Amino acid sequence: MSTVTFFTSVQDQLQFVEQRIREQAGEEHHPDLRSALEHLLSAGGKRIRPTLGLLVGNMLGAPEEKLITLGASVELLHTATLVHDDLIDGALLRRGMPTLNARWSPAATVLTGDFLFARAAKLAAETDYLPLMKLFSETLATIVNGELTQMFSARGVIERGNYYNRIYAKTASLFEMSALAAAMVGTDDEHIRESMRVFGYEVGMAFQIVDDILDFTGEQSAVGKPIGSDLLNGLITLPAIYFAEEHPDNEDVVSLPGGGWKDTERVQRIVDNIRKNTAIEKAMNEAREAISRALSALEDAPAVPEREALENLAKFIVDRKV
Repeated sequence: MSTVTFFTSVQDQLQFVEQRIREQAGEEHHPDLRSALEHLLSAGGKRIRPTLGLLVGNMLGAPEEKLITLGASVELLHTATLVHDDLIDGALLRRGMPTLNARWSPAATVLTGDFLFARAAKLAAETDYLPLMKLFSETLATIVNGELTQMFSARGVIERGNYYNRIYAKTASLFEMSALAAAMVGTDDEHIRESMRVFGYEVGMAFQIVDDILDFTGEQSAVGKPIGSDLLNGLITLPAIYFAEEHPDNEDVVSLPGGGWKDTERVQRIVDNIRKNTAIEKAMNEAREAISRALSALEDAPAVPEREALENLAKFIVDRKV
């Protein structure tokens, strides 16, 4: 499915979002901050979170200026989390380009991430709507808490609840915020707001499940990291959970909670087995079920072109190859 079907109607607004982001490292700030922001933006990315917010907001008749400000805020928040994630993980490449921490010291990288968090919060505050600021801060707390949980109590854990909580914190919470924030500036109808929150949540959960599938099935050059890298970091994602449920006595699976994920030969065997197993299809079916729930959440939304674009966005999530 072509991505054009849902990006087209917000292309001009996305340019304004990009412009608003670039303005955040103004002349009064350190020149290295400006070059860091330019570097981060040049790495690309689909801008799928601001696109989600713009489509929801346009569908509900929200003021364009507020939607552009929100889109920039969400994308800056997302970028800030990536800066800190890459440093925590020791990642030297993202989307085929050197990460910030590959070029700068850890201290400078942390401070750059902090600066981006601050500018994202400032943009959210520019909407002049206190409930939205509360949503922003709660989402940031969810993301950080999820990172800490992953760091201290997720390695080698083969457990669905742990996995769902982790991907909500890491990914779905920001999709949820994008859709709900746009609805909050577009309508007072609590039912519609809740429907948009559910849509964002389900799309975000599906997005991360598909990402986790691509960690096993994608090409390394396209995914931008070694195949099976999650398992090598001790993170048991949905395909591995399905495989473990099917093969509870598999020696390699049994070893994972006890640190078996540190053994690259074991991990490679598990990755090879998962790639040949029904676990991939089962995980993909779960992502499709989430998208089905997302589409159901749109049923009471206004019958306008943006609604169809949101449907296409949801379907794209489970059709993408990278």
